[in-house]
Amino acid sequence: MDQTGQERAVNSFFAAENEKKESFLRKLGRIFAKLLILLAETVLLAALVLYAGMYILAKGPSPAIRKIFVTSVRETSAIGFLADLYFSEEEIEEIEAVKETREYAPTDTTLFTVGDDSPSADGVPQPDEWGLVDEDGDGIIVEQINGAGYSGYMMVVLDPSRVIMGSVPSSYGSRGYTIDRMVRNFNAVAGINAGGFQDPNGEGDGSLPDSTVVVDGRIYFSNLGCSGGIAALDSNHILHVANAMSDQELIDNDIRYAVCYGPVLISNGEPADPESLRDSLNPRTAIGQRSDKAMLLLVIDGRQVSSMGASFQDEVEIMQRYGAVNAINLDGGSSSVMWYRGGYINKTASVIGIRPVPTSFLVLKEGQG
Repeated sequence: MDQTGQERAVNSFFAAENEKKESFLRKLGRIFAKLLILLAETVLLAALVLYAGMYILAKGPSPAIRKIFVTSVRETSAIGFLADLYFSEEEIEEIEAVKETREYAPTDTTLFTVGDDSPSADGVPQPDEWGLVDEDGDGIIVEQINGAGYSGYMMVVLDPSRVIMGSVPSSYGSRGYTIDRMVRNFNAVAGINAGGFQDPNGEGDGSLPDSTVVVDGRIYFSNLGCSGGIAALDSNHILHVANAMSDQELIDNDIRYAVCYGPVLISNGEPADPESLRDSLNPRTAIGQRSDKAMLLLVIDGRQVSSMGASFQDEVEIMQRYGAVNAINLDGGSSSVMWYRGGYINKTASVIGIRPVPTSFLVLKEGQG
């Protein structure tokens, strides 16, 4: 074969190979395009099903379900806009309307007395007045809570001096702390999230409180005030709850730690009026105190198949069962977590993992309080 023939053969071979490659790429492109179309159709179908499902909840025949839907999503920074898809601003205001919260009287500190040591007989732990037993003698009792559509944990800390507010003011504006990191920072053994923080579109970094905070007796962000209620611990380890407290009231009551959120659940033994509480279902965190000063730390899971979430009235009833004289709701939603014995014992609703926060309530090791 002459050189020209050889060149034609080589060219023909490479042309055939290129044609095969182009054919393969065309087939691969068609397959990829079909997969993209299938994915788009699946996403669109899922979106339509989700929208239809929410439409039924929002516009269905049940006013109660409509109210729960609107109030629940409106409590959430990331998905609060969903209510706007179905209702006008005026309609939302009407749905969310509740009886005006009463002005709570100042905390009556005479309702609290120092509790006795954990009861025992011949060295065997016995139930206390509320039927709880500190079986391992560490001063902390943790019970699983189960109710209609929700589950969570109640932590009872028998020595109130062990409960402090974990917060690092020097980090305000720069970074928040996850609860496990807060626990390590304060050499604690347990912790829950506490007050609210600036969280635009659910993307906040937990570095800035959104209301008044008191840490070690020093008041921060008093210009922001309190909108829903205040949880305040004084130097005698008594939990004060109120709609709000002025700077002077914080000083006069010798408040060492405070965060704002709310609503108040129980004040001086009196539960909140159910008609003043929204019907929303969400993950919840709350703090309370029994008459023997034992602290009650509550976390309820939500936005899950196994636990949709609790209402404020659910929290009231749980706190009453555990003997709370005072109790108040704290920040909830994707921030609700309880850390104990080396790990988180509840299931967070956050899809991005444990959220950093600026404030927490921590339980110190025995003897540190």
